[in-house]
Parts: sequence; structure tokens; C-alpha cells
Amino acid sequence: MNPLKVLVNNLQQWQDFSKYIDFLISEQHRVIEQASDDKTMWKTQGAITALRRLKQLKDEVNGRSN
Repeated sequence: MNPLKVLVNNLQQWQDFSKYIDFLISEQHRVIEQASDDKTMWKTQGAITALRRLKQLKDEVNGRSN
């Protein structure tokens, strides 16, 4: 079985993973608030976008679209 399917279809693991992703997003928000240059801001925005895509992993792995 696909290891990603195991993660996204196990309720407790998925909830824990989602909470961790939320924590990482909040950390990136702190970084962006303190950014003193454009490069750091853009890099942080990219990180937030990537983390938000991870939160959509369940739908992608299970073949659902928005």
C-alpha cells in the first residue's frame, strides 16, 4: 500500500500531521512579519504556499479534486 495513503487515511495521524503543518505555517508568518528584505518575504511566501499544499495532500492522494 502507498505510504501516503496510510498517513492520510489514518484519522489520528492525519490530524497530528495537520496540526504540525499549521504550526509550521504560523512560524513562517512570524518570519514574514519580521522580514527586512524582499527576498526573505518571497521565500517565506513560497514556504507557506508549499505547506498549504501539503494540507491538501489527503484529497490529492485519494484522487479527489477541488
